[in-house]
Amino acid sequence: MLGTAPAYLLSWGAWRLLSSVLPARVYHKLDDRLYCIYQSMVLFFFENYTGVEIVIYGDIPKKKENVIYLSNHQCTADWIIADMLAIRQSALGHVRYVLKDGLKWLPLYGWYFSQHGGAYVKRSAKFNEKAMKKKLFTQTQAGAPMYLVIFPEGTRYNPELKNVIADSQAFASKQGLAILRHTLTPRMKASHIAIDTMKGHLDAVYDVTVAYEGTLDASGQRRPAPSMPEFLCKECPRVHIHFDRVDIKEIPTEPVFFRRWLHERFEIKDRLLTDFYESKDEDKICKFPGEGKASPLNLSKTLPSVVILGGLTLPLLLTENGRKLYVRTWVYGTLLGWLWVNVFP
Repeated sequence: MLGTAPAYLLSWGAWRLLSSVLPARVYHKLDDRLYCIYQSMVLFFFENYTGVEIVIYGDIPKKKENVIYLSNHQCTADWIIADMLAIRQSALGHVRYVLKDGLKWLPLYGWYFSQHGGAYVKRSAKFNEKAMKKKLFTQTQAGAPMYLVIFPEGTRYNPELKNVIADSQAFASKQGLAILRHTLTPRMKASHIAIDTMKGHLDAVYDVTVAYEGTLDASGQRRPAPSMPEFLCKECPRVHIHFDRVDIKEIPTEPVFFRRWLHERFEIKDRLLTDFYESKDEDKICKFPGEGKASPLNLSKTLPSVVILGGLTLPLLLTENGRKLYVRTWVYGTLLGWLWVNVFP
């Protein structure tokens, strides 16, 4: 996956240059298609190769929508779960992320995620509302389809980090909010800004709760969710995804009421995860309530992308000049990317 990044970036760069004289809507359309190709290749490894079973509770709309995806956050693999749902709705190219600021330093990826419409945010007092609003407003004005992924907890829930959980619960108590046991207390700022800025562009919020099977130890204690490398090593046999669509008209926009609404959604998540991890019924443990349906991903949706990106990458590696271009793309692309995301957040 990392090996194909320079070939992908060169292809995208050529399109970005050619599209500079075209309307923004035209650029976004092909950019989304290119992104879909790359992420389909990623899903080939994370889903087809690993053989993980995806179990979905709830009905994913068949038609594409402009949405915000709100989910609990446990591990780096959570980003891939958003892709897994999006590809089942033929919306993979529309996925954009709200990311913590430190991720902009990822070589090549950090810069490209910003170019694709992602927004980097800092926590607490350093949160730059103006920059996030500008990024989202620019996207909506250009008519870019939106599948914006946000993890309101702001950081990952790890059952072994007792101090992080305690601090989160103390914050909830101070704010007069219900204390959560299987998620952290959600922070509202990014979610509220996104909904408020794009309310005329959005159709719904997808409220998603994710649980990874295999994260209960022999004593019944919850263990950390798998990292991306662990996931690729087939350490997760099954992912359970609870899906709930909330119409955008049902979501309050006043900050006070929105905070309460968001916390109530996480109270629902907490109850779902409590049932998943702590049910006394052996038939219900490691399952969400309700009917879950296995949702296999057809190889025809991912393998062509592997072939395309592999075909673009191999010529670069087979000749000396190609290898030089490959290395230079990694080096100069990373340096220019770092400069760009810091000058133009």
